[in-house]
Amino acid sequence: MNPGTKKPSAVVLLSGGLDSATVLAMARPKYRCYALSCDYGQRHSAELAAAARVAQQLGAAAHKVVRVDISSIGGSALTDRAIAVPTQPTAGIPVTYVPARNTIMLSIALGWAEVLGAADIFVGVNAVDYSGYPDCRPEYIAAFEKMANLATKAAVEGACHFTFHAPLIDMTKADIIREGTRLGVDYGLTVSCYSADSDGRACGHCDACRFRREGFAAAGVPDPTRYIS
Repeated sequence: MNPGTKKPSAVVLLSGGLDSATVLAMARPKYRCYALSCDYGQRHSAELAAAARVAQQLGAAAHKVVRVDISSIGGSALTDRAIAVPTQPTAGIPVTYVPARNTIMLSIALGWAEVLGAADIFVGVNAVDYSGYPDCRPEYIAAFEKMANLATKAAVEGACHFTFHAPLIDMTKADIIREGTRLGVDYGLTVSCYSADSDGRACGHCDACRFRREGFAAAGVPDPTRYIS
């Protein structure tokens, strides 16, 4: 892009965690980034405050929080407090999987992108150091992109072709942390823990904490995470 050329707009899903913060940092050199967070009734709602901090630190053009109460249908340890968050690795897809979460959030991002006239949508899904969620796989992102270009006025009328970017999809957690550190992400602002308290302190035992801690160790980067104990 030539100096002085206006950046195209992009919507970036921003949870407030390590991965989505890195994606925002990766997108911002080429795009005017509109950060989108979803308040879906998650028990780790401290991540929403973290998202606001990250959006400000990384210079998002705007930060929108949309309320969608997925907790009303339950079915996940992240939305139903009667289901405990696992503190040890489990076989199969864990109970921290939230039914339809990424589909809902990507749909909202798609809607906002269409309103903004933005053809690019970024999401921080990862299929390497992750819990095995089916909606974090490359084939899911490709299928959603195909659907988006069938289902929107902007695409059908030829105003744009929507592209979904998942730049972390094949990266290890250590590689993500190294890249974010290079791009100036302050990971001390982020919250990844599934059981974070209201102050954003991490439990240190859930899958998200384990992947995060192992990632910082493998990257050789000091871990700024605040733990409950």
